[in-house]
Amino acid sequence: MARSRSRPGFYSTIEYIGPRPLPRKKPHFFGGWVIGVIAVGMACWFGRPLVPFLKATQEGVSTEQAALLISSLEQSQAPGLKLAAAALAYSGDPVVLDPSYYKISYPNGDVAAHKGAAADVIIRCYRKLGIDLQQEVHEDMAQHFRLYPQLWGSLAPDTNIDHRRVANLRRFFERKGQSLTPSREPADYHPGDIVIWSLANAELHIGIVVPGLGNRASDPWVVHHLGASMKWENVLFDYKIEAHFRYPSESL
Repeated sequence: MARSRSRPGFYSTIEYIGPRPLPRKKPHFFGGWVIGVIAVGMACWFGRPLVPFLKATQEGVSTEQAALLISSLEQSQAPGLKLAAAALAYSGDPVVLDPSYYKISYPNGDVAAHKGAAADVIIRCYRKLGIDLQQEVHEDMAQHFRLYPQLWGSLAPDTNIDHRRVANLRRFFERKGQSLTPSREPADYHPGDIVIWSLANAELHIGIVVPGLGNRASDPWVVHHLGASMKWENVLFDYKIEAHFRYPSESL
């Protein structure tokens, strides 16, 4: 006699005979967010040369307009405008901050192109005008060493580092350039002027005056190397201005 399937409990237990469910894995520490961070970092690194001009685009000037600005300055015969053009072009270079001492050649010696500091902006831009400040500073220091700051315990001029020190450049421009009275009046600053500031930590800093972006081209902005990278920005009066120079002097 067949068993009745209506007995209690016949269907009370159902066995699962499919694949065994896999245990849920804990998220790995080095998960997708880490890969995302690395990707963003690589994008930032390889995109750094575009940063100044991307900023220009955000503020109303295209990369083509920025290039036209540089070209128009380069066509001038005025050394200051040519220096400003060199500074704007250089602001797009991927240069990491490195003020370290290096053994370099002389004259026209330089550290690796992807390294530099505030003073290297000045040296490299003047070389676009055919002016080698490494040589000019050294020759003046060789004749008048004691007139230069005695801050580093040096007993004689050093062609590897002297021109890469802001205090030495300041003394050189005081001696050989046109010294102007620091002010907070924008009209007193022309493209190609050299400005030296003291930062909050009392460190001397140096930059080149250039035109501003887009419809602010008549404003004095600066190209300088402060922090991680090169900058083209409106910060001329953000720090205490210690000195203001034109070199070569407009009177020459």
